Amino acid sequence: MNHPIDIKGKRVAVFGAGRSGRAAAALASREGAFVSVWDQGGSDKFGKLPAGIETHPNMSLADAENFSTDLIIISPGIDTCSPLVQAFAAKAKMIGETEFAARYYAGGIIGITGTNGKTTTTELVSLILKEAGLGGTPCGNYGAPLSEIVLSPEVPAAVALELSSFQLETIEDLRPKVSIWLNFAPDHMDRYPTVEAYRNAKMRIFENQTPEDTVVTRYGEEFGDLVPNVITFSTETSEADFFSDGFTIMQGGRILLDLEAETSLRGLHNAENAMAAMAACMAYGISPSIIPAALHGYAPPPHRCELIRTLDGVEYLNDSKATNLHALQCALRSQNRPVVLIAGGKNKGLDYAPLLSMLGRQAIFAVTFGQIARPLATLFNSVVPTTAVSTLVEAIHTARSLAPRGSTVLLSPGTSSFDQFNGYEQRGDTFRDLVHQLS
Repeated sequence: MNHPIDIKGKRVAVFGAGRSGRAAAALASREGAFVSVWDQGGSDKFGKLPAGIETHPNMSLADAENFSTDLIIISPGIDTCSPLVQAFAAKAKMIGETEFAARYYAGGIIGITGTNGKTTTTELVSLILKEAGLGGTPCGNYGAPLSEIVLSPEVPAAVALELSSFQLETIEDLRPKVSIWLNFAPDHMDRYPTVEAYRNAKMRIFENQTPEDTVVTRYGEEFGDLVPNVITFSTETSEADFFSDGFTIMQGGRILLDLEAETSLRGLHNAENAMAAMAACMAYGISPSIIPAALHGYAPPPHRCELIRTLDGVEYLNDSKATNLHALQCALRSQNRPVVLIAGGKNKGLDYAPLLSMLGRQAIFAVTFGQIARPLATLFNSVVPTTAVSTLVEAIHTARSLAPRGSTVLLSPGTSSFDQFNGYEQRGDTFRDLVHQLS
């Protein structure tokens, strides 16, 4: 049961003038608070706000000296441990936008966290909830802020709530009926002092769950003694509650979904995302019979192992979002066809040696391009035949000439794009356009 905060007639300061902050300010105003919005940016950072809300641009440490409020609501993109925020937080209680909004949301929450795969899984949960007639709006770290959902004219009966570590840092009572833990790998080390601190922040998704609730997680994950019921998924062992070989999803030996026939999801990591979403929605009480219709034709978000087309029996996947070594490793590990890898881009001084054993197992050829093409080709050649080229268009044509029927050409660069493109999106869009031009 939610416990709304009594803020009528009280002062509420919202930190962050972005979409989450503006939504929280509007919700606090609806609840009768005197609201102010603070941001380190200038006046141009403040979008449209309801009448009567104060704005405080160019927020600084000097402002904290005479600061006074009853409650601080902080947007997820703001570091709660920064000296600036800590100076203000010493004056009043502070909670996050997601926690604040959850106090006013009476529907069911399926919460999703993990280092990789959150957005795809959130979309899949949303589609299943929608097919079940529960609304299922994607929100939180992906989609709309939860405050916007609470303010909407028709509040959905359930939401797919993507939760980053930043949002989970500032929860108090947030309680998903079902929580999904996809995976964990070091990330955001510019914000957290240790890997353990990052993991502990993410594990807060479980802390308010009861025996009536459910955790969905990869088989073999260790969390100690969890209070909720645990459901597992795996692409490695059929001992898990849900198992996939990358082609179908099974529960207890029964096929629930044919990924290749009924969706555009490809790769073992997308099979894991789909299993997690299905398991969570079934734990929520949704019949598995509606899931194929809910996911029919679904394709993952652009640039995340996005299936572009199949040409001459070869699949072309756009994983331009893989701007680091871990993302490239995940993409390689997930493939269930022989891979011709296209990798490269800006030289960020990364050590690719840890990739070699997996590259040797999963790839039959590699093509490198961009600023890092030659040193990467020298390294990759120790485990797989590799060709270095200059541009992405050369890489695509070279990969096509090497790829046999039944294989996958995988663009998973493993580094940023800023040597030749203005971002991973432009790189991925260019790859998509060039692949469609192949004949």
